Amino acid sequence: MPTMGVLESRFADMIWSHEPLASRDLIEMAQRELSWKATTSYTVLKRLCERGIFRLQDKTVTSMISREEFYGMKSEQFVEETFDGSLPAFIAAFGTRKKLSEEEIEELKKLIDGLRR
Repeated sequence: MPTMGVLESRFADMIWSHEPLASRDLIEMAQRELSWKATTSYTVLKRLCERGIFRLQDKTVTSMISREEFYGMKSEQFVEETFDGSLPAFIAAFGTRKKLSEEEIEELKKLIDGLRR
């Protein structure tokens, strides 16, 4: 599973939010929003392309993996490594640290009901 650091994630989110994106527009955006030099942006973009997350073709950046797919895989990996793959154990641990609102509980119920179908 491909990984990303915090700054790489912010850079990736810019791509996902604006794709398809001309590489020069991405570089300008990274300069404005992250204060990165063009060389830094190209280096990070190259790494993310090598990991199979994005593609640079004809000076246009597009994703190979959607944001939802990437973070879904990352979440699944976290639950697998930390809670032996047990989603109920994860939710129980999460619930002991943060009280869930009624709206959050209802949303979880709807998600579970949707998975039953």
